[in-house]
Amino acid sequence: MTEPLPPPEAIARAATLRAAIEQANYRYHVLDDPDITDADYDRLMRELEALETAHPALASTSSPTRTVGARAHGGFAEVRHAIPMLSLGNAFEQAGDTERERFREIAEFERRIEQTLDRRVPVFSVEPKLDGLAISLRYEQGVFVQGATRGDGETGEDVTANLRTVRAIPLKMRGEGWPDVLEVRGEVIMLRKDFEAFNDYARKHDEKPLANPRNGAAGSLRQLDPAITAKRRLSFFAYAIGVVEGGELPPTHSATLRQLREWGFPVSPEVATARGFDGLIAYFQRIGARRDTLPYDIDGVVYKLDDYAGQREMGFVSRAPRWAIAHKFPAQEQTTTVEAIEIQIGRTGAATPVARLAAVQVAGVTVTNATLHNADQIARLDVRVGDTVIVRRAGDVIPEVVRVIADQRPPHTVPWTMPAHCPVCGSALMREEGAAAWRCSGGLVCAAQRKEALIHFASRRAMDIEGLGQRFAEALVELDIVHTPADLYALTVERFVAMKQAIDERDGTTPETVKAGKVATRWAENLVAGIEASKQTTLARFLFALGIMHIGESTARTLASWLGRLEFVRSMPASVLRVLPDVGDEVAASIAGFFAQEGNQQVVDALLAAGIVFSDETAPSPLLRERVDLGVLLGQAGVSKLGPKSCRVLVEHFPTLDRLVAGGPAHWSTAGLPQAAAAGLAEHLADPSAMANLREAEAAMQRLLGAIPATAEVARAPLDGQTFVLTGTLATLTREDAKARLEALGAKVSGSVSKKTSVVVAGEAAGSKLDKAQELGVTVWDEAQLLALLATHEG
Repeated sequence: MTEPLPPPEAIARAATLRAAIEQANYRYHVLDDPDITDADYDRLMRELEALETAHPALASTSSPTRTVGARAHGGFAEVRHAIPMLSLGNAFEQAGDTERERFREIAEFERRIEQTLDRRVPVFSVEPKLDGLAISLRYEQGVFVQGATRGDGETGEDVTANLRTVRAIPLKMRGEGWPDVLEVRGEVIMLRKDFEAFNDYARKHDEKPLANPRNGAAGSLRQLDPAITAKRRLSFFAYAIGVVEGGELPPTHSATLRQLREWGFPVSPEVATARGFDGLIAYFQRIGARRDTLPYDIDGVVYKLDDYAGQREMGFVSRAPRWAIAHKFPAQEQTTTVEAIEIQIGRTGAATPVARLAAVQVAGVTVTNATLHNADQIARLDVRVGDTVIVRRAGDVIPEVVRVIADQRPPHTVPWTMPAHCPVCGSALMREEGAAAWRCSGGLVCAAQRKEALIHFASRRAMDIEGLGQRFAEALVELDIVHTPADLYALTVERFVAMKQAIDERDGTTPETVKAGKVATRWAENLVAGIEASKQTTLARFLFALGIMHIGESTARTLASWLGRLEFVRSMPASVLRVLPDVGDEVAASIAGFFAQEGNQQVVDALLAAGIVFSDETAPSPLLRERVDLGVLLGQAGVSKLGPKSCRVLVEHFPTLDRLVAGGPAHWSTAGLPQAAAAGLAEHLADPSAMANLREAEAAMQRLLGAIPATAEVARAPLDGQTFVLTGTLATLTREDAKARLEALGAKVSGSVSKKTSVVVAGEAAGSKLDKAQELGVTVWDEAQLLALLATHEG
């Protein structure tokens, strides 16, 4: 049955959308000058998809929506290349004193062309040798109809459906004047940023990362399911032509590449022309110097005689053209052995495993260390001390171990495990819940984290020490003046002046006035005054300033408002902290773990001894009475078969742990506890460690509840229980001010939209969060509605 014709307005709109999407693809992939955002691009694509779904007659093989084709069953069909896709001969740098000796293969290549064609200083088209997968694209009447891999040069694989997912490949050629049939050849690659983004996602989701961008491109393009290819962002650059029928191309290779760019094909911006041997070597060295800064991996450069007439006259030898050659860089992957695996602590406390390697030359650099990223990556690769491994160094990326050569593993090796303590300060290493990262918990005492800890402590939203910026904070640590934030409060004007003179001498920036004996001290006096003023602060600011992992300003305010006093924050076990709003298992464990470190507690004591006082300390919130009791603690203890309902039954009859233990399984069952739950609870309480944890939690809970005045009344904030999301730019409020005022009224301000979101406040140029809110049916306000709400409750 023939599909009915769509209405004229649908046809016109589809044409407009396709043109806009094709223009966006052209500007992004060919011109590298995008003029719309990714969100706008996605909106155009969704609208076009909806139109084509509503009016199937609009569907077209050249539509940008045809980005995912049918799944290949049983592999890919073969495609025989009408003109073979031949490989190039390779040339490498050799020993020698002069350039012609070191690059003798290039000198011979250029001399042979001069002699054969009887030309002096021939012109070459020169370009980077992209490290990806070579493909051919067939266009008929300007429309993409088939794509194939190089294969063995004679026969490749039909990967048309997968190539349709590569946005850089035009499904329809731009402009006019193209041949009836045109075969465009080029390289599918994965840009470095897309490779890193894919691997970051893979590691966070416990998936296998890609070994290198080339494997990423080749593996992605040969997925049997095009939907998988579509999820891996690939790029494409054209570098040659094959079959041409019903039309003509320019007489030179460089002019043909310019023409391809006009027809919508991305061409490497590094393509150029060069004259003679000197020009070729100058280009090789210029690209080699920029190799690390290019957005994609290359393994050399390619030289091609520019004019096609000369190419035909030079001809071929064996399976390679005599008019082109690849000039290769040193390899970026090498084999070596793992001598040790050590932990490196970063400025923020992140614990990164590092492989100490037998020295090896990789991409012209001696490599002795390589990152292993995290413990999960080591487990996936099964890297062990003594293993023979493949190490990769691409660009300015830190060298990494990408593969173990298992059949070369020595006997009696053992799997590696993460150590329990920080190698720098001895504090416990803690793993983030559900994440691959481990961190040192000694944030205030760990030497590896001193600079970051001090900068954060003094920052505006923390202790707000005016004048203590990054340069001075780093100098205080580097000159061994400050070991913990508490040391700040013992510094004098004289000590700061001496520090400034020391760093000026070190950096060669000593002012002439100082050299003449005139030393300014006002800045140091102001800094000392700023440190003194910071002693008067709030509990929330102080908690945020400590730099506890996962504790931002919002969580710090929650701790301060619910627990009231520092003594309770620093002494509560994780099981009690978990009862607070928006404090989950991970955050509770982080807080308790931080204060469990003796070094951190000593620094907090030293800060208090230095005179820091809190203007807002108060009794714990009366609302805690509704949130914590023995039943809640039992529910968090992980007792087998003991659910929330059973916990409520128990606490009604046995309000304390002593009475619960005295009751025993028989009385628990009489009170209504199911037999399986009673057995699980008995087993749990028989474990000395579990029992000790419960007693600690109950004692902490009783101290906390006992500090609440008996006459204290429950006062609920007006926006308690509501979640707001801010997006776009507000005209009269900064995002920070709006967030602070909403949180002061009891609201939670989140960075993402979900079904639990109460209101999304959309300002100017609101983005994907507004789209998500509309999709989920979440209430959306403008700024005027937000201001009205704030005026109502703040007045």
